[in-house]
Amino acid sequence: MTQHTSRLWKGYFTKKESDGVLHQMTWHPQSPDLNPIEMVWDESDGRVKEKQPTSAQHMAHWRSGPTGGQGPWRSGPLEVRAPGGQGPWRSGPTGGQGPLEVRAHWRSGPTGGQGPLEVRAPGHVPCLGRAVTGWVQGVFQRTSSSAAAASAAQPQRALEEDAVTEPAQQECPVCAYNEWDPLEEVIVGRAENARVPPFTVEVKANTYEKHWPFYQKYGGQTFPEDHLKKAVAEIEEMCNILRMEGVTVQRPEPMDWSFEYKTPDFNSTGMYAAMPRDILMVVGNEIIEAPMAWRSRFFEYRAYRPLIKEYFRKGAKWTTAPKPTMSDELYDQEYPIRTVEDRHKLAAQGKFVTTEHEPCFDAADFIRAGRDLFVQRSQVTNYMGIEWMRRHLAPDYKVHIISFKDPNPMHIDATFNIIGPGLVLSNPDRPCRQVEMFEKAGWTVVKPPTPLIPDDHPLWMSSKWLSMNVLMLDPKRVMCDANEHTIHKMFEDLGIKTIKVNIRHANSLGGGFHCWTTDVRRHLLQVIKVSRLTFGNLNLQLPPQMFYGIKDQRELSTLAPELVLG
Repeated sequence: MTQHTSRLWKGYFTKKESDGVLHQMTWHPQSPDLNPIEMVWDESDGRVKEKQPTSAQHMAHWRSGPTGGQGPWRSGPLEVRAPGGQGPWRSGPTGGQGPLEVRAHWRSGPTGGQGPLEVRAPGHVPCLGRAVTGWVQGVFQRTSSSAAAASAAQPQRALEEDAVTEPAQQECPVCAYNEWDPLEEVIVGRAENARVPPFTVEVKANTYEKHWPFYQKYGGQTFPEDHLKKAVAEIEEMCNILRMEGVTVQRPEPMDWSFEYKTPDFNSTGMYAAMPRDILMVVGNEIIEAPMAWRSRFFEYRAYRPLIKEYFRKGAKWTTAPKPTMSDELYDQEYPIRTVEDRHKLAAQGKFVTTEHEPCFDAADFIRAGRDLFVQRSQVTNYMGIEWMRRHLAPDYKVHIISFKDPNPMHIDATFNIIGPGLVLSNPDRPCRQVEMFEKAGWTVVKPPTPLIPDDHPLWMSSKWLSMNVLMLDPKRVMCDANEHTIHKMFEDLGIKTIKVNIRHANSLGGGFHCWTTDVRRHLLQVIKVSRLTFGNLNLQLPPQMFYGIKDQRELSTLAPELVLG
């Protein structure tokens, strides 16, 4: 039983065995059965947990005991030696000390009583004693928070780790119910190391034919280096501007997306962690990880896990939707998508490249309006995924399916972007089939102007309508494209100040400001609460944020008698 595998040590042990001094055993060198330090740790752990110390003063008190005795260390010394004290425990092949002889004994503490454990080797090796002492002190610290909460009359067993509890709503670092309340904290994606996804059937169905040669040439490789470098710089500047506007900015971990991975159902390379809106959605104080449909994004969650774990430790709820296997059955392998006409026809028939084999959805296919969420069935979000969200969020939230005349539905925020209480941008090229429902409910439906982005600018993964993919900093401030002068005028007419930022090269990777971000915390504005709106056969639950600037319920009832106040 040894972890010394050099020829010198092996020769020494073999000679001692041939001399009849010892017998070598085949045993794991760290086995607790034969590793004496494990006995010391177990003894110390049990004694500490018996007393549940809550402070350094408490430790000092029961180390000496109230009457000057030994306190909890009253069972006397513990000594562990090699059998007979002989053999390799005493001398090594070079004439010096061999492996450690482990002893546990008590030494005098600062109060004159018995101190913590010490472990020695022959000739005394104090560093090992300090290591065990540090471990014991670590146990004190880990148990103190639990012990402090326990009643003296009802002692409880201390936990080795601090208990994770759900704090009051205002203490949680995660809180967002809509797309427009004042933004306080946001996650911004990274373009570093981004790679072109392999040209698989689900990628082909979400891109236009003119870009297919690009995917066939660069699939699995990095995006053009110069273009990517400019995109990285643009997003850094965007982060700086957000900070200047008073927003806390968090970033995912840089990752190497070049490695090829393989599951029992497929193999692929990675893509990026550029669009947190696609994978993460905040609903109230809960972070939901979406089960995205592209195989190249299977492990994208790893870049965000350090952030999510930290939010969880601070009180946020954390849910990961069922991870899809992404087997061939999830995709229509014969999906016919040669022309725009094909796409229009298939979308009108409700046919998409993703099947109903298992739940999948991108978080960016949902848009929030308080207690109501709107979602579209798209190339990456199927009805099983929508139903999973509906059941998961019920009964506190309602999920409404809406649809559009869109030949290539993927992500709702460049088609139907809710930017304020009862205020929505609706893409005129992709009209909403349920728009009358919103108009009857008193919403203002705004059609944004035609985008100004040049035709020759590469948009490998999106359309020009990223111009309406804006990020609301609050109901009166919006972050939008610095080059889109006509949309600036539209926002000015709505009384909204524009924060202009240029991310044209970042647009090429598949998203605008809304896509490049996930809002973690928005300040919850206090307004008159409206429980639901009834209009004919329409019964639409509304969020508290739907009506700003109304003085009282009497004025609200006069303006909108169909409202049911709650």
